[in-house]
Amino acid sequence: MMNNLQRILLIVIGVVSCTSCYRVPDKIEPQINYVVQDKYIRSLNSCFSPLDKYELQQEWGKEYFIGIAFAKKLDLYRAVTAFKRAEILIPDSLYHRKQEVEYYTILCYYLGKRYEEAVDAFDDSDLRIIDTTFPAYHDLLVILYECYLHTGQKEKANNILSIVKTHYPETAKELELSSALSFGELKDIQHLSYDATTRQSADELLVSYTKEKKSVAKAQTLNALVPGAGYLYVRQKQSALTAFLLNGAFIAAAVHFFQHHHTAAGIIFTSFEAGWYFGGIYGAGEAAKLYNERIYETKAFNSLSQNKLFPIFMLRYGF
Repeated sequence: MMNNLQRILLIVIGVVSCTSCYRVPDKIEPQINYVVQDKYIRSLNSCFSPLDKYELQQEWGKEYFIGIAFAKKLDLYRAVTAFKRAEILIPDSLYHRKQEVEYYTILCYYLGKRYEEAVDAFDDSDLRIIDTTFPAYHDLLVILYECYLHTGQKEKANNILSIVKTHYPETAKELELSSALSFGELKDIQHLSYDATTRQSADELLVSYTKEKKSVAKAQTLNALVPGAGYLYVRQKQSALTAFLLNGAFIAAAVHFFQHHHTAAGIIFTSFEAGWYFGGIYGAGEAAKLYNERIYETKAFNSLSQNKLFPIFMLRYGF
């Protein structure tokens, strides 16, 4: 029969294992970023009529003009400040110009990747009631779709996508594929590819990624068999060595204390070792997941760039 100390030891190990050892999800969560080049923004013309001489003489017109000048240089902070001043000064009767200013403010936030501010600016604007007669309607929908995705408002993003499908079906196809690539929705990438070029690109990405990715389950299994082996599998040599030495040190200490009848100290070091052991298994799985995400990000970025599938490339107009 087991004595009390053995029962305590089993309880400690059981508790630690239950709380520390659980499977890492295999789904990747990539973070794909792009850099907006001012040359590209300058290549896009404005869809709004330029200010006339009378408008340029007005205080709101001067602020509007300054905002455009800063925006073209991608000095987005100063541009937003100028546009907000123009919005305050512009008469209510000039609602079309006010909508232009509100749109430019949202565009600046979007280009600066300040997605929450862009959504807030839209919610506080008169743009909520516009339709296809608004010159930048297409671009505003593209901006809102990406902003809602990045702020976790998937339902609103889907509502925007429905509107895009109605009025701009080709853009909707591009947005859906862009979203699948950006967020690592591997099962959706192939069937969302809408022509021969994107299908070939998707096939190449998936085949290459599948070939190079690491198995999360294998990383955890290896680390369970030999502490550190899972990290070595994902090419983290320093972490592998650290895990091996730490686990070895705690095992040696626990064995030493039990052999010399220091049972309490043995139990303590065994519990510490259990934490390192099971934590290492989980950590190896996380390392494999991170390894896969970095590989995927590089390949997806190339695919998005080559096929111009970043939403910013879908904008038709600039400042």
